[in-house]
Amino acid sequence: MPHFHQSHPKEPLDQRQRMLETPIDRLILSLAVPTIISMLVTSIYNMADTYFVSQLNTSASGAVGVVFSLMAIIQAVGFTVGMGTGSIASRLLGQDRGREADVYASSGVITALIVGVAMAALGMGFRPELMWLLGSTSTIYPYALDYAFYIILGAPVMILSFTLNNLLRWQGKANLSVFGLATGGILNIILDPIFIYGLNMGISGAGAATLLSQCVSLLILTSFFLRKKSQLRVSLACISRSPGTYLAIFKQGMPSFFRQGVLSASTMALNYNAKLYGDAAVAALSIVTKVFMVIQSIVIGFGQGFQPVLGYNYGAKRLDRVKEAVRFSVRTCTVILTVGAVLGFVLAPHIITLFRRDDAMVIAIGTRAFRYQCFTLPLGAVLVFANMFFQSLGKSWRAVILAICRQGLYIPIVYLMTHQFGLAGLELTQASADLLAFTLSAAVMLHYFKTEFGKE
Repeated sequence: MPHFHQSHPKEPLDQRQRMLETPIDRLILSLAVPTIISMLVTSIYNMADTYFVSQLNTSASGAVGVVFSLMAIIQAVGFTVGMGTGSIASRLLGQDRGREADVYASSGVITALIVGVAMAALGMGFRPELMWLLGSTSTIYPYALDYAFYIILGAPVMILSFTLNNLLRWQGKANLSVFGLATGGILNIILDPIFIYGLNMGISGAGAATLLSQCVSLLILTSFFLRKKSQLRVSLACISRSPGTYLAIFKQGMPSFFRQGVLSASTMALNYNAKLYGDAAVAALSIVTKVFMVIQSIVIGFGQGFQPVLGYNYGAKRLDRVKEAVRFSVRTCTVILTVGAVLGFVLAPHIITLFRRDDAMVIAIGTRAFRYQCFTLPLGAVLVFANMFFQSLGKSWRAVILAICRQGLYIPIVYLMTHQFGLAGLELTQASADLLAFTLSAAVMLHYFKTEFGKE
């Protein structure tokens, strides 16, 4: 594990004042804009893989969607460790208990490394079986096998990057975290066509470009700790030997695990049902998923900007600022998503055509699924922020329930809708799941505000 030698810097007073006294709208925007950029770049370079690979053929495009389930599992572990560690550290910093925060930061990093290596070893050992399990068809399978090799190999790198990124972000140092991830993302976009076409590596080139880019991101994020840009100290000497420390990290990060883990399971269920209608259906729904990830990354990035504000202010007992942060964030992002929904509905066929211009079936299926999801897109602000709110406050079980709600509902709905309505039901599944999940999330959120924060 990397050993970052540094003396523990006392948190500057102006940083603490900034988190507890700066007007909420200005503070959240200052933290959210860098994280939105980071999430957009990450989503765009994931979509870039889909775009460049889709130019090869429909089966290769479907392979990216199949392997996405595997990537979601890796990301789930990275977010579990990173969000769990960062959430606890943020509240400790808000309480001016920096030494204890160091213990969690150091313990989180070593956990990320160990778990990442273990996942890579297991993934390599069972790679062929995994590709069938994730929903490959016989024609998609060889492409998925090649692409997954590099994704599995990069598991330790990806998980460590997510952990270090969250440690920076939860301190309110969003600019540093976005620089690390965005640099790797931009590099990935540049390397994709070079490796796929220039070096004639095909879909393997997309995987290799992703792995190399992630390594660059990890080196940049590590350098911030080495150069003492972090308030948190990461060192072998600070690693906890208490099982309670690791249990606390996983408990706080569990909402992220369920959110991402259930996403993986729901994608597998989608692929299983889509392959009944051929590679075109798998490819079309994979493209829709990747494009909506870009749209939703704005809200997730905004939420990652407002989470440190919640953590600091909740730790400092500033509940008035916590309430204001939630109201401002939900209102702002609902407006953004409504605009995105209108534009997306109008431009849907043109967007799908960019990926598979020569496959009319992919365009038709993708356009219908895209437009259905646009109807429920404005509900996404409540879906995302309700989960992040409870996670930031350390209310793990509420956060876990809401985390699994959206995609957890998706799994039975996709089988039911496909069985009852065929391909049309498959295309309507995500919108149906979003509507049900919104109802539950809004009810839980309103109940908590009324009972814990008073009626407003």
